[in-house]
Amino acid sequence: MAESLRIAVVVGSARKGSINQTYAEALEKLAGEGMVFDYLPVGDLPLYKMDLAADVPTVLAAIKARIATADGVLFVSPEHNRSVTALMKNTLDWCSRASGGNAWAGKRAAVCGASPGARGADLSQMHFRQIAVVLNLEILPQPEVYVHVKDGLFTEAGDFSSERDAGFQKRFLDRFADWVAKA
Repeated sequence: MAESLRIAVVVGSARKGSINQTYAEALEKLAGEGMVFDYLPVGDLPLYKMDLAADVPTVLAAIKARIATADGVLFVSPEHNRSVTALMKNTLDWCSRASGGNAWAGKRAAVCGASPGARGADLSQMHFRQIAVVLNLEILPQPEVYVHVKDGLFTEAGDFSSERDAGFQKRFLDRFADWVAKA
C-alpha cells in the first residue's frame, strides 16, 4: 500500500462543539488510512500584529513546521458575515508572514465548510479563494463543497448519516488526495 498523505487541517472555528470540527472529523473517518489528519492548534495563535514579529510566538513555529512537513492542507471553516472567520484570517496572516516566510507558498490545499445556512459557507470559500491566490496556495478547483448542516447530517458517532452525503464527501477526499499526490 502507498504511504498515507499527511494533511495539515485548519478548522476555522474554535467554538466548543464546532460544526466544522465535527465535519472535519467525519472527513477524517472517511479518508481512512489514505490520509493522516494533523489538526493545527490555530486557536492558540495570538491576534496578528506586527509588534509581535520580533518575538514570534512559539506556537507559530510549531504550526509552520507542521505545514512544511504536510503533503497538503485542508481548510474547514464556517462563514462569518459572508467572509472567512477571524480565526481563519488570523491563521492565514500569521503563517504567511513573520519568521520563516510564507508557509503556504506552493502547498496544495482544499477548502470546504459547513453552516446551518442554506448556502453552506459558499461566500466564505469564495473570499478564501481570493486570499489563497495572494498566498500562493494551490486550491483544488473542483468540487466546491458547501455543506448545509441540518438535523441528522451526522450520526451520534460523528459519521455522515446518509450514504449519499458520505459518497459525495468521499469523492471530494479522493479528488483532493489525487490533487495532492500530483504535486
